[in-house]
Amino acid sequence: MAAPPAPAEKRRPRGMLKLYYGLPDPAAGEVLGGPAGELGGPTDLNGPHFDPEVFLTKLRKECPLAQLMDCETDMVKQIRALDSDMQTLVYENYNKFISATDTIRKMKNDFKKMEDEMDCLAANMAVITEFSASISSTLQDQHEQITKLSGVHALLRKLQFLFELPARLTKCVELEAYGQAVRYYSKARSILHQYQHMPSFRGIQDDCQKIMAGLAQKLREKFRDGASGAKDLAECVELLLQLGEPAEELCDEFLSHAGCRLEAELEALEAELGAGPPPAGDILEFTDRGCNNFVGNTCLVVASYQALFVQREGAAPAGGGIAPMAHAKLVAFVDGLMGRYFALVERRIRLERGVGDNSLLVRALDRFHRRLQALARLLPASRAAAGGTEIVVRAAQERIRQYLQALRSFYAACLTDVRQALAAPRLAGKDSPNLAELLGTVSAAVLNQIKSVLAYVHLFTAKDITFSNKPYFKGEFCSQGVREGLVVSFIKSICQTARQFCESAGDKGGSTPPALLLLLSRLCLDYETSTISYILTLTDEQFLVQDHSPVTPVTGLCAEAREAAQKLLNHYVKVQGLVISQMLRKSVETRDWVATIEPRNVRAVMKRVVEDATSIDVQVGLLYEEGVRKAQSSDSSKRTFSVYSSSRQQSRYAPSYTPSAPMDTNLLSNIQKLFSERIDIFSPAEFNKVSVLTGIIKISLKTFLECVRLRTFGRFGLQQIQVDCYYLQLYLWRFVSDENLVHFLLDEIVGSTAHRCLDPVPMEQSVIEVICERG
Repeated sequence: MAAPPAPAEKRRPRGMLKLYYGLPDPAAGEVLGGPAGELGGPTDLNGPHFDPEVFLTKLRKECPLAQLMDCETDMVKQIRALDSDMQTLVYENYNKFISATDTIRKMKNDFKKMEDEMDCLAANMAVITEFSASISSTLQDQHEQITKLSGVHALLRKLQFLFELPARLTKCVELEAYGQAVRYYSKARSILHQYQHMPSFRGIQDDCQKIMAGLAQKLREKFRDGASGAKDLAECVELLLQLGEPAEELCDEFLSHAGCRLEAELEALEAELGAGPPPAGDILEFTDRGCNNFVGNTCLVVASYQALFVQREGAAPAGGGIAPMAHAKLVAFVDGLMGRYFALVERRIRLERGVGDNSLLVRALDRFHRRLQALARLLPASRAAAGGTEIVVRAAQERIRQYLQALRSFYAACLTDVRQALAAPRLAGKDSPNLAELLGTVSAAVLNQIKSVLAYVHLFTAKDITFSNKPYFKGEFCSQGVREGLVVSFIKSICQTARQFCESAGDKGGSTPPALLLLLSRLCLDYETSTISYILTLTDEQFLVQDHSPVTPVTGLCAEAREAAQKLLNHYVKVQGLVISQMLRKSVETRDWVATIEPRNVRAVMKRVVEDATSIDVQVGLLYEEGVRKAQSSDSSKRTFSVYSSSRQQSRYAPSYTPSAPMDTNLLSNIQKLFSERIDIFSPAEFNKVSVLTGIIKISLKTFLECVRLRTFGRFGLQQIQVDCYYLQLYLWRFVSDENLVHFLLDEIVGSTAHRCLDPVPMEQSVIEVICERG
């Protein structure tokens, strides 16, 4: 069995490919070496001695879970980027290899035919050489005579052309063949100038100059005619330059006439925008009109101008510095017009306020940017391309702001729908809607809206869009624009809205339905556990960020969402506790406890308290799990608590302190509290049903206790409080995490009532039980 190949042999093809592309080869010793844990060591991902087991062991030992998740996210991004680059490289090289193969095959066939043709050509050339030698030998004697006659004939033709030149020029002017006239005059101008001392030639020169002066005047008039096309203007300028007119003056006149036509097109675009929103046609039609008319004609003007004044100057040996002057005038002219055009484009872009599909806007921006690239190629010194890119960037940024506002409005509309859904059954006297279904509807609607917005924004980075290759759209747009400015900002706004619900409450809990607080707390908790991570992962996958700017970590957003969920749940507990507390407070404050009659029933408000606690228990159970309860005693519902504990404690402990004086009951009560477990009434609620109900009941019973401490009671008032507390004890213990908490608070209420009773005679326990069972 053959030995496995050495690592160097496995990496040899890879090293040859790196040598071809000029990259360092680790096998050749060009990579920095180092001990384990450093560059080139077993934990170096890019080193030749990388060991995945050592790398993973080191990560698990040194990194916390959050950093491991971030490392995994970064590696997934790098793998996807490397995979994309490798596929692109393979496809490009494959196409090049196929093209090279076809070219070589075609060259073989072409060279074969060329060899045959060259052989045939060589034979023909030999025959032609023989005939030429024969002709030359035959005509050798008459060659000199023929040369002399030819020279005389050429001279006669030139003289005839000069004598006929005025008539020819006049005829050309009459036929409007201005170009032909200028060519005739240019051909004879140097000869006439050379022989102007001879009377005959001087007369011809004067006639020609008079004719050409009239021609120049006609060309000037045609040049100033605004109805002349670009081709006619170019012809006029070319002829005037050949006639020796001042170049700078012609540059100004050319740009002035061209500017009149371009400004008319700008005024047409401005008139279209000035009609008032909504403008006629969509933004794609507006962009097409602007690009095809204004930008297209601007390109024609630039090309004609350069051909006449800039590029023409390069062909002249004695330039005289016309080209730099003409180029500077052209750049200033184009930048001025493009500045006005850009202002109109931005005005039209600002009218695009719809937050639906923005494919028309992206296509319009793509065409706008594409046409400006053509202008930039014609005139690189102009700022048109840079200004157009800035407009596209600002449009993308504004679009992100609009989509963020749309997401916030959509979320606010969802909350309004939830409010209506919660209020409608209550107004109609029906049962409240299922909170779990409402939560699922809101969560799915918001998530789908985020996905739709991401799909709309992703059009800015599509591969067929020209400006998507700009550095801004590859980096900052993805990270700071979409991820931070849109997604992260929206998630933070959700948390901010949750905190506002907690801060805007009044004494009675404000106008926010408690069920909405509970639903939002569960929504924020779901965002903390899964939704935030899913949304940001989806964003990172769609927008492959190539920017290294700092971004908000997932853990930070999750912590903010959990804090909002905690505040909402605490506020829900407080609001529901205040609602029940308000009933208890009114029931205590509106009753004359000194003159009350002997109790025969449980007061209706206590039944209402139990009903509300049951309703809240069902409501919270729809969204949160049960939670953990302490072990309950077997007789919790029948427990007989000390209804007059302070008085009995007085008789029990007084002799041990002072036999001759009565013991202060308040002092005994305070001593008892020192040894009892302290109850935190407004402690944070946990995310489960038992904790929420415990918090609500603590607030309610604490309010009941404080109201009792402000009243004075008669004998029957004390007995009524005994009956009410026993009734509450029968039902409330099952809602809380620790039944002793309910027993302690109810004991405190009855004991406090006894302290404030004028005739503290308690009711027998058996009678209390009969009244409560009958009630």
